[in-house]
Amino acid sequence: MALRIECDKETGVAVLTLDRPAKHNAIDLETAAELTAAWRQFRFDASVRAIVLTGAGDKAFCTGIDRSAEVPQPPSPYTIDDPLVAIGPKACDLWKPVIAAVNGMACGGAFYLLGESEFLVADEERAVFFDPHTTYGMVSAYEAMYMAQRMPFGEVARMSLMGTAERVSARRAYETGLVSELAPPGEALTAALASAEIIASYPPAAVEGTVRAVWAASAAARAQAVAQAPALIGLGNLPAEEQAGLFGGRRAGFRLR
Repeated sequence: MALRIECDKETGVAVLTLDRPAKHNAIDLETAAELTAAWRQFRFDASVRAIVLTGAGDKAFCTGIDRSAEVPQPPSPYTIDDPLVAIGPKACDLWKPVIAAVNGMACGGAFYLLGESEFLVADEERAVFFDPHTTYGMVSAYEAMYMAQRMPFGEVARMSLMGTAERVSARRAYETGLVSELAPPGEALTAALASAEIIASYPPAAVEGTVRAVWAASAAARAQAVAQAPALIGLGNLPAEEQAGLFGGRRAGFRLR
């Protein structure tokens, strides 16, 4: 299993942990399927009233899709299968609050998860955010669209376009509104649990209704944007072998801001 799920029946909080630390919690096809199944399972479990999402270890929250994953694509130029489109709670019709505890690197496909969380708590020293797509000849479509609803336009554009050359520190992410709380080193999960336990103590119907209300405010714009994502990816992505060449020849080092 690539996920760990721990449920505290007393507090009503579940902790969902991406458990592939040796792979920086990258998401392979098995992990993607487990995430979808977990969110759908939570819909039917009345004892779970809030969820904390985190990654195992202290190196990474999640580094997106595992580059070794083989994703078969249909022959039609009008269709793209994205294995990550259903890994987030909202994509699975779960409206219980989700708090992300970011304890290390969060990049690329991690934004599918962060983009569908209610708010983020980040380790003030270890958490960093970046989007490597353009560096490897890939369009940042879903990722940029999700982050555009959480960060100022210029910050999203810069992170999406600078690729691996820059990383956004937890402090800068807090200043721009991506992160709602900075936690001392090693305490992101503890801080996220503290908030989750308070929220889980409230009447669940009121909480879930509030979650839906908040998301409804941006649902139309989001739906219109993501409808364009497959075409943008199909037009802009380099062939897989060229992406691999860029990945193998990537330069070391980055600017932290």
